[in-house]
Amino acid sequence: MRRLLFPGDAEFRDEALRSFGHIAYGGADFGEVVSTSQRIVEGDYDSWHDEWLATADRVSGEAARDLAAGHPVSARDGFLRASNYYRSAEFFLHGDPRDPRHDHAYDRSVECFQAAAALFTPRVEPVRIPYEGTTLPGYLYRADTSGTPRPTVVMHNGFDGTAEEMHFFGALAGVERGYTVLVFDGPGQPGPRHREGLVFRPDWENVVGPVLDFALKLPEVDGQRIALLGNSMGGLLAPRAAAFEHRLAAVVALDGVYDLGPAVTRSIPGERTEVERRLRAEADPQLDALLDHMMATDPVMRWAVNHGMYVMGAPTPRAFGAAYLAYHLRDGIAARIECPALVCEAAGDLFFAGQARQLYDELTCPKTLLEFTADEGADAHCQAGAQKLALARIYNWLDDTLRHREGASAPA
Repeated sequence: MRRLLFPGDAEFRDEALRSFGHIAYGGADFGEVVSTSQRIVEGDYDSWHDEWLATADRVSGEAARDLAAGHPVSARDGFLRASNYYRSAEFFLHGDPRDPRHDHAYDRSVECFQAAAALFTPRVEPVRIPYEGTTLPGYLYRADTSGTPRPTVVMHNGFDGTAEEMHFFGALAGVERGYTVLVFDGPGQPGPRHREGLVFRPDWENVVGPVLDFALKLPEVDGQRIALLGNSMGGLLAPRAAAFEHRLAAVVALDGVYDLGPAVTRSIPGERTEVERRLRAEADPQLDALLDHMMATDPVMRWAVNHGMYVMGAPTPRAFGAAYLAYHLRDGIAARIECPALVCEAAGDLFFAGQARQLYDELTCPKTLLEFTADEGADAHCQAGAQKLALARIYNWLDDTLRHREGASAPA
């Protein structure tokens, strides 16, 4: 697939693989991903949006007709795929926050997901989690309707993914194994960013804390067995929260990230301390010009900076780079984690190669490193394309880890 789709654009190729991966839990169909990708002009953000939107509109329209005709399972499955395709449609549009297309596609993604959520048994319940004078959007997944306290996974996405997408990245897999699952979007992530303009913050424990307050009031949650899972950049944010939030029984970094700074500084000539000084400087026209050139010639950098300015609330590429420097687990932060930690590592990670191992080495808590390889077809960032394999191993670890909590037994 890597040679057949978008051979000259690693970012488009990885995003296509992301949708292929979601086939495992109902987020895509192979033929729909292939046919849509083949219509897209490589490197053209407008083409990417237009073709994914066309597919999403077609699939959601058929799902709506299925629902009206009394075919709820067909409707549920169609709405799930359409939700993911709408998410993909808006993915590359954040270079211009005023562009109405990304709000439209995002709104449709949420609408389709919630239409599907209502058709599950038990239904997936949209929730609003109190947070600093407002609320964070999320979803509560129950294994059944008994209200029995169960081991629980609280999970969130990363730099660019949605709460809705976590259905495919671990929520449904947890429910299948008897877990209660609570998914949320934090500040900087799509719901709070689109709806209220909330941008990322590095002290993620102050986001997770209110989410745990909410979770602990739910009858389905066993307060002694709550794990936190963070996906992608969440593989840094979740360990950061676990370093300061000690109500957690386990933390999963999918994949592990230790320091966001090198994603910016390694491409700029000079020692890291000097590069950081220049990023934070009041003015540096030469560095501004270099960053503009890098964005023009590197499709991964182009997308990352455009999206990063949007989610960090940064007015310039250099300001985004400076903001990114605050996201790390250095200076003894990783060593503060007390609960068992699972760090996942993808051999071919496009964004954070080697960082999972750095995080693992810094941990002093009970820890496990879970490596995924090319031979397994699981070497991509967050194991895109191998989600059944990855989530089986992750939940096996959670089963074994939470089983050893005092007075606890493994989920049914």
